[in-house]
Amino acid sequence: MNFRRRRRDYPELNLIPMIDVLIVLLIFLVLTTTFSREAELQIQLPEASGQTTGEEKGVNVVIDTEGRYFVNQHQVVNTHIETLKKAIVEAAGENKNPLLVVNADQRTTHQAVITVLDAASQLGFTHVTFAAKTEAGDNP
Repeated sequence: MNFRRRRRDYPELNLIPMIDVLIVLLIFLVLTTTFSREAELQIQLPEASGQTTGEEKGVNVVIDTEGRYFVNQHQVVNTHIETLKKAIVEAAGENKNPLLVVNADQRTTHQAVITVLDAASQLGFTHVTFAAKTEAGDNP
């Protein structure tokens, strides 16, 4: 008979491989955050003073909430781009590249604004601006 106590072997936890994995993960995280910061765009947004020069007679295009167009306070018959282009050309008169001021309601669709910009681009107009409220709440 063997009366000796049996010795229990306790499991041994080897920490060295776990530390190696953690160091590799730490290096990976540091490198990826560094690269993502370099990929960000650094831009400075322009500021608007809300003042108009008044030197050039412009064409005002107003877009209401339903997407109807008004060119120099005259309603355009429909919302097709060809009709809008004709109305803008008539309002511009002899001026081949007038200032086009887009007054869009804040609830109008994005497509209505893009249609005005597309019409201006097809007509070759390069001076396009958007009207907005100033801090005092007045329209420029």
